[in-house]
Amino acid sequence: MLRVRLGVIGGFIAWLFLWVGTEMVLSLVWPDWFGAHQRAFTAAIKNGGPFSADTTILLMQIVLASIVTLASGLVAALIARQHHRAPLILGLLLSAFGLLKVMMSWPYVPIWHHVVFMALLMPMAILGGKLAGAARK
Repeated sequence: MLRVRLGVIGGFIAWLFLWVGTEMVLSLVWPDWFGAHQRAFTAAIKNGGPFSADTTILLMQIVLASIVTLASGLVAALIARQHHRAPLILGLLLSAFGLLKVMMSWPYVPIWHHVVFMALLMPMAILGGKLAGAARK
């Protein structure tokens, strides 16, 4: 059970580092586009006011969330040394945090983005665990 807990924690930390790190890199690569979008979004969340989401960036974030969640499910399974329970619990944890993100950004992001983002978290974490199981065979 300790390994499962460590796997979930490791997977969550991996998710945070990958997500934040990738967004930082994208903001550095495209400061006037991606970076400006992220700064405007953060300002809207903090201060209220208008914000217009860029559909291309929202689609990029869906792809990013899929890849990062898949990788974190794989990390959780590798640490836990089993590919079922740790990715499932990680998926639940990520879904809870995803719900918080959705609640914060509800008025600023289209509903389709919220739905797709939330719908991908659990299956991608589980798929990451299955990939880890397949790699061990």
